[in-house]
Amino acid sequence: MRPGFFSVLAACLALFLVSSPALAQAPRFGDNDPVEWNGTPPWHYPIHGIDVARFQEDVNWDRVAKSGIRFAYIKATEGGDLLDPKFTRNWRLASRAGLAHGAYHFYYFCTPPEVQAQWFIRNVPKQRGALPPVLDMEWNPFSPTCTTRPPGAEVRRQAKIFLDILERHYDQRPLIYTTVEFYRETGIGRMAGYEFWLRSTAQTLDKTYPGQSWTFWQYTGTGIVPGVQGGVDINVFHGRRTQWNSWVKTRTR
Repeated sequence: MRPGFFSVLAACLALFLVSSPALAQAPRFGDNDPVEWNGTPPWHYPIHGIDVARFQEDVNWDRVAKSGIRFAYIKATEGGDLLDPKFTRNWRLASRAGLAHGAYHFYYFCTPPEVQAQWFIRNVPKQRGALPPVLDMEWNPFSPTCTTRPPGAEVRRQAKIFLDILERHYDQRPLIYTTVEFYRETGIGRMAGYEFWLRSTAQTLDKTYPGQSWTFWQYTGTGIVPGVQGGVDINVFHGRRTQWNSWVKTRTR
């Protein structure tokens, strides 16, 4: 054999591992409450990200970026008058660390959608390269002031108003984040033309949202990521690295 054969073979194998959809796996982050996945596990997908709010305290975004995390969604607003106290810091430092990042709004069913949309717009800048905004729709049984649960048709009507206002302002179609219970009770998945970010921390999405297309999967709320204090939500993108690069290119401002 020629002297450089093994080095060439190793380089070819490395290229194969990176380019193969089945083998291009992300780092396996720790979890404070791990799950035995029956089906395709989260680490099958190479692109992982986190979502954060004030509960994560002061995130060290440089450490996060070096850990293998590729994107972050940051809580910005809730209802028509709450700004997450960590939003400005997280937005600025996630950008400085070079992470793809976007903002999300937690919906409040006791405030008109127009008011909530304008509150989000008032607080989230139109930053070049930012990921599309996200509307977080789920029941909030622990709210001290608003536990109302509108019927599905009303939920979808309000969601459409909110989403349309944001799309006109940011020139990006927002995504919809939701949970299993909310999805089943409201029919939010019927909103055609929107990408979905789905939460399922005990079962794979084919079992909890059968037949539903998705872009992001939140697979744990107790993840361990360097640079983040305590447990954190970890998510995966539904695709390979090349698909992620293409999605970011077409969906960022």
